[in-house]
Amino acid sequence: MTDRPLTLMAVHAHPDDEATGTGGVLARYAAEGIRTVLVTCTDGGCGDGPGGVKPGEPGHDPAAVASMRRRELEASCDVLGISDLEMLDYADSGMIGWPSNEAPGSFWQTPVEKGAARLAELMRHYRPDVVVTYDENGFYGHPDHIQAHRITMAALEMTELTPKVYWTTMPRSTMQRFGETMREFHEDMPEPDPAEAAALAEIGLPDDEITTWVDTTAFSGQKFDALAAHASQGENIFFLKMGRERFGELMGMETFLRVQDATGAAVPEKDLFAGLR
Repeated sequence: MTDRPLTLMAVHAHPDDEATGTGGVLARYAAEGIRTVLVTCTDGGCGDGPGGVKPGEPGHDPAAVASMRRRELEASCDVLGISDLEMLDYADSGMIGWPSNEAPGSFWQTPVEKGAARLAELMRHYRPDVVVTYDENGFYGHPDHIQAHRITMAALEMTELTPKVYWTTMPRSTMQRFGETMREFHEDMPEPDPAEAAALAEIGLPDDEITTWVDTTAFSGQKFDALAAHASQGENIFFLKMGRERFGELMGMETFLRVQDATGAAVPEKDLFAGLR
């Protein structure tokens, strides 16, 4: 044992991603005295501009959007009690198939080894005991999420560190509940076509394959407020439309797949730091 604090590092793609899948664990572990480090890989410049203006539409200024989203990210970090925020500041690549995927300097176009080298420096500095990022498909196929996964796993190989490593995921049973809730709030929402339905059915994992279930119900209010801090993207954040009570019911459990471990902690586990304290 050393005198340094236990440390959680979450590697996310965009401002607001920190709140969606890991807001609960970030708030919970910060409250428990654990150092929480957030690495945000892109500037979020492909997000909505003022008034909901979309990328490519008149009035959308990626630099201004990035500046606004940086302020919102800092506010979210304050809500969640995040100890340290690190921005890699790569240009947001946008959704799959957008022209911005091909833009020079975008995160998607950045060589993995280059991004990984920068992240490895941060890992050596903070020496995280737990690292959280996305799976190889970025959970739902977003280019920047996939790239965040790639640089995280490559960075770990570049260091001598052996943290517990987790990928965010969602139980298929919960995904089904989300689908039902979305239809409840959007009665006119059309049924997905068969190909889209099949793709959605592959998101997340069967419940019995999930290794780690962390109860963050007591911190769901902070998670809601952290999402709300990203006000400029409110049109895209479905979870805020549920209201605080319903949000807490659906979002109180955060789940992960453990992919690296040197502690021997048994799974399924209820704590990312099982075996470390």
